[in-house]
Amino acid sequence: MEDEWTFVKKRTAAEGAVWVNQDRSRYRRTGDRQLESEAMFQQRIATLGYPVPAVLETGSDGTEFFFVEPSLGPASLHDAAWNAIGGAYRQMPDTVVDEAAAVGAQLLAAQAKHAKPATRDALNTWVTEAGWTVNVFAENPDLDTPHTRAVLETALDRLAHTPMCWAHYDYGLPNAFPAGIIDWQHHGLAPVGYDTYPALEIIAFKGGTKGYYATPTQRERYTAALDEAALHVPGTRPSRHLGEFLLIKALFFLALMKPADLTNTDKVLKWNYRRTLFTMGAEQYERTGHIDTAAFPSLDDFAAQPEHCRTGGA
Repeated sequence: MEDEWTFVKKRTAAEGAVWVNQDRSRYRRTGDRQLESEAMFQQRIATLGYPVPAVLETGSDGTEFFFVEPSLGPASLHDAAWNAIGGAYRQMPDTVVDEAAAVGAQLLAAQAKHAKPATRDALNTWVTEAGWTVNVFAENPDLDTPHTRAVLETALDRLAHTPMCWAHYDYGLPNAFPAGIIDWQHHGLAPVGYDTYPALEIIAFKGGTKGYYATPTQRERYTAALDEAALHVPGTRPSRHLGEFLLIKALFFLALMKPADLTNTDKVLKWNYRRTLFTMGAEQYERTGHIDTAAFPSLDDFAAQPEHCRTGGA
């Protein structure tokens, strides 16, 4: 008997949607030729030992491509953290941190095993694609300055000897399960470690709206587990480049944030908040080579400031 599919959500920044069958054991992704490329990529990295769901079926009805994959479980690591805290704003469970470390270490080990030397062209492409810089600078032309470009060039200089691998680009707890990692839509080459090391740090970019946070001790334990998996990475230890990784993540989280309707005060606030986080992160990075996400204000704290005191405002 053929599966009956129920709509789950639209794909992010792409054509198509995600569907689930009746017993929630399989998911069907639909879209254009970009989705076909995603399916082929997922099949390829599965052969390289990446912890990804198998592609069970592919096809096309002439107007839309689809592929089917098994469910990796009822709850992502984000869902597990959210459910455990019951809606309160408090630290995430240690069990979720350890599960994130375990699946992150699997991914990192596979990426490191098949890594290749970096080239300047590949690094430039990574910044453009992973950081969505065309969109970010189009929506925020005041940030596209020689100074900003120089900070990015410094980051690339420091990454010149870090090998590159096939990466997720949007890796985080919502896409991670104990059994593997889903949603390889925005894949490409990246320095080894870019996917995995920032996973707990980027929670701060959500502004405290996700209800949980990782403590310094949890972040240290997570990083130590990844460092163990990266022992055989040629070149440099990826954790040394967390500042570079977070600089690009600050661009990524600013992408597609400018609202079409500038009278929508809630959306304008969130846009200006992300602008501020990028500005703060870039200033920290330029000064110290690191980005301390613990120093970021929450969205509520940012909103409570007088408007003339906010940095990064449009």
